[in-house]
Amino acid sequence: MGSLNVNLCGIELSNPIIPASGTFGFGYEFAELYDINELGTFSFKGTTRDPRFGNPTPRIAECYSGMINAVGLQNPGVEKVISEELPKLKACFNKPVMANVSGFSIEDYAYTCEKLDKEEQVGWLEVNVSCPNVHGGGMSFGTQPEAAAEVTKAVKAVTTKPVIIKLSPNVTDIVSIAKACEEAGADGISLINTLLGMRINLRTRQPVIANKMGGFSGPAIFPVAVRMVYQVANAVNIPVVGMGGVSTVEDVIEMMLAGATAVEVGAANLVNPYVCRDIIRDLPEVIKKYGINNLNEIIGGVK
Repeated sequence: MGSLNVNLCGIELSNPIIPASGTFGFGYEFAELYDINELGTFSFKGTTRDPRFGNPTPRIAECYSGMINAVGLQNPGVEKVISEELPKLKACFNKPVMANVSGFSIEDYAYTCEKLDKEEQVGWLEVNVSCPNVHGGGMSFGTQPEAAAEVTKAVKAVTTKPVIIKLSPNVTDIVSIAKACEEAGADGISLINTLLGMRINLRTRQPVIANKMGGFSGPAIFPVAVRMVYQVANAVNIPVVGMGGVSTVEDVIEMMLAGATAVEVGAANLVNPYVCRDIIRDLPEVIKKYGINNLNEIIGGVK
């Protein structure tokens, strides 16, 4: 059987499959369905400094081959995540977990990351720079190389664990942003976050989502994700985690050929809660079919 092990920023994973933040809660809900220790790891729900109720409803809109969400980072805040969510997770997951962090100022990011960095269960910090900078006119940190680099530096200054910066695809030049994060000390890059989308209700002539726009995810965005992962992986010398519309084993292999060391699965978990387990179980057979002995040999296989 071919080897499924990969090394992500110095931590060994038994396989490259990682449920994406916002689609897997804090893990323990899925542990009622299957043994989540089968996963490489997972990225837990986006955590902020303070509790957030999220956006007004409706927050979800269906689309062809995907969905739009504007949940608005609803979470109990970092203190409660540490005191309540992580102990529940510890009871059912014995691997390092990826902590996904959001913020609305540089100080927010640094505060939350410093707290989570001290938690034994946390293996990596995945820093979502797609959030609006409340002190910077509401522009997302991830849309400018300088702002993304500033977040990276601030987080690296107060942490010891690998920092993976999660990039937004809603930009003109994603490569310059990835390179700025690498230069600022990032240990890895994950991409892509959701594309910006919108639906309109024909009867009411109003946006379907109360927030008007939201994050578009699902199989429709996969080719965009593959292209951006390929561009970034060829421009940086740190590991890349690929995501965006991944829903099959073949998608995982394609992402890895584009340059991803590990692959996150997002919206597909909401369609089939067993999808990550099924992909992992099917991987040995499929890599055999394509003559792959070791997954590491295909990372960045397309030049």
